[in-house]
Amino acid sequence: MTASSDLLRELRIDRSAPPPPASRRGLWIALAVVAVVLVLALAAWAVLGRERGVEVKTATATAIGSGGNASVLDATGYVVARRMATVSAKITGKVREVLIEEGQKVEEGQIMATLDPIDADAERTLASAQVGASRSQVESVRARLSEAEANARRLSTLVNQQLVSKAQYDEAIAARDSLRAELTTSERNAKVAGDRLHIADLGVDNTIVRAPFSGVVTAKAAQPGEIVSPLSAGGGFTRTGIGTIVDMDSLEIEVEVGEAFIGRVQPKMPVEATLNAYQDWKIPAEVIAIIPAADRGKATVKVRVALKTKDPRIVPDMGVRVSFLEAAKPEAPKQKPGVLVPAAAITSRDGKQLAFVVVDEKAQQHEVTVGRSLGDDREVTQGLSGGETVVLDPPAGLADGDRVKVAVAAAESDSGSADQ
Repeated sequence: MTASSDLLRELRIDRSAPPPPASRRGLWIALAVVAVVLVLALAAWAVLGRERGVEVKTATATAIGSGGNASVLDATGYVVARRMATVSAKITGKVREVLIEEGQKVEEGQIMATLDPIDADAERTLASAQVGASRSQVESVRARLSEAEANARRLSTLVNQQLVSKAQYDEAIAARDSLRAELTTSERNAKVAGDRLHIADLGVDNTIVRAPFSGVVTAKAAQPGEIVSPLSAGGGFTRTGIGTIVDMDSLEIEVEVGEAFIGRVQPKMPVEATLNAYQDWKIPAEVIAIIPAADRGKATVKVRVALKTKDPRIVPDMGVRVSFLEAAKPEAPKQKPGVLVPAAAITSRDGKQLAFVVVDEKAQQHEVTVGRSLGDDREVTQGLSGGETVVLDPPAGLADGDRVKVAVAAAESDSGSADQ
């Protein structure tokens, strides 16, 4: 009994004893999971942040006023053609064939298109028949006149011998004179018929449209089967031209200069032109004339500038920047040329004029010195160089060294998707 009681006492739980120490394995596992999550988050932030950046729009700074001469005035304009024509037919008719395409070179007198010649051919056939009839009539009258003249000569001899009456002789003379008058009328009618035939030939020739001068076709306006007319007849269903030809040798630059600065421009003044499409290509030019008329609304005066270089890359309506130059002074130090940037690229912060330049997908802050305003552009005399990519409308939060992403223009995106 005592032994059983002792055994039961040993099996009893002693609740006053301290609890055994807890295991720390779960704590270490939790800390490891948190560390892994932090590392993954930092890696994701670094990758995604590098890919995104601040989305911005950009433009390219254009160098101006470079070269051996100093620029006294900079302006913008367009390439224009002094000799350009929209070729049309002289008559109204239906187009039979068009022999030109855009970009094709044509020579003076080359056939560009033909019209349906059915009506013109019918008119010429009728005029030719009238010429034949008139000539036949002339020959008939001439033969009768020859007989009447012979009869008058014979009666003249007989009347002198008093073998015929004077009345018969007078009748023969009257018939001869009448036939002479009829022959004159017939010959004039034949000439009129010949003139009508010439006019009919011109009508046939008018169905052929030829190039008025040598040049390049820039537009094709008509297609076979359409009605063309030199007049604007029939509303929008009648074409007024076959195509447009431009004489590329007549290209020049037309610039609008503010009337406040027109005094700096003189005829024969050297000019340096830069096409917007080829900003590294400096084209020598010269002022042709200053148009003696001002635009009241824009307060500008037009200036014609001749291009001294002929090149296929120069085409009408191209945008161009021109620098009017003066002779360089030997004693004057050579100055670094300025640049033109859109006005939206310049921002003011803390009283300073700043621009952000994109280099290796990062924005670099440049302090700039701003000069004149040229339309929507601003001249920067210090702080930027030609060819640099500047940020347009910099966001307020954009700082030096921030990563940026250049926004793709909508037009480019549309063209890319179309090509695909």
